[in-house]
Amino acid sequence: MTQYVIKRLFLFIPTLVAITIITFTISRLAPGDPTELKVGVSEESMKIDEKSQLNEQAKDYYRQKWGLDKPIYMQYLIWLGNMATLDFGNSFVDNRPVLEKIVERLPISMILSICAIFISYSIAIPIGIYSAARQYSFLDRFSTVILFVLYSLPTFWIATMAIVFLANVEYFKIFPTSGLYMLGSDNWGFFESTWDRIWHLILPITCYTYGSFAYLSRQMRGSMLEVIRQDYIRTARAKGLKEKTVVLKHALRNSLIPIITLAANIFPALVGGSVIIETIFSIPGIGQLAFQALLARDYPLIMAELVIAAVLTMIGLLVMDIMYAFVDPRIAFTKKSA
Repeated sequence: MTQYVIKRLFLFIPTLVAITIITFTISRLAPGDPTELKVGVSEESMKIDEKSQLNEQAKDYYRQKWGLDKPIYMQYLIWLGNMATLDFGNSFVDNRPVLEKIVERLPISMILSICAIFISYSIAIPIGIYSAARQYSFLDRFSTVILFVLYSLPTFWIATMAIVFLANVEYFKIFPTSGLYMLGSDNWGFFESTWDRIWHLILPITCYTYGSFAYLSRQMRGSMLEVIRQDYIRTARAKGLKEKTVVLKHALRNSLIPIITLAANIFPALVGGSVIIETIFSIPGIGQLAFQALLARDYPLIMAELVIAAVLTMIGLLVMDIMYAFVDPRIAFTKKSA
């Protein structure tokens, strides 16, 4: 196991370099010029602007300052050298350190993601287990229909409808429309301010999690059905064991392999946030920051978020492989001598 982990860690380096080369090249070749956004003019307005010469000088200044006047391969090598020292540069928008902006918004996205992941797995896994144990029952069919209807509804539409009908005085003003807290809540007591923040998060987290219920529960159901048809499950039932013991003690552990595979996405999700949810509900998290960086062609911030997501994805895959060995002892990552 130790040798396998070390080999995987060494493979991280070439994999990460390949990812950064592809993403860096795509980001630089994408249409749009961040210097134009910084100066505040477009190519069309430059043709009729009396101060076009001054604007061109300003654009040249920012190109040199940001290193955009160099060839792409030189820009990449400079960026790669800085990244090796965890220096992701400064944002093109406000000249603040990129790492500082990410760390500032990281806790908010982590809270959203942790709550969403916990709720999703806590609800979907029991539904999947029950549906497999009571296959073709009324509750199995009913939950299948309801969950797949929810899964088919796009997140942005559900979030918009939730704001319109549940956060609007014309219908039901139950939840706040945006943000994380009410103005002036810092002066409230601990319980009042905590409840205010929880109340602001109910709609975003609900919209964040509902779509994953169907997918996770169907994966769990399918895996459980495959396991409970095995011979050792029949043997356990023949011994007179209770159905609850057979399902939860003998079948559950071996049916968790697909769920562990899906859990590999947890790590990037913790810092990636949800672009749609954070943008619609005006939540200042990593997802909203990434969307704003794309609109502003903020290359340092875009690359920093992509690199962090790539590293966490590889870590998630490694943790997933290690968890396989704990869930199923038959899985081994080292060759045994005959």
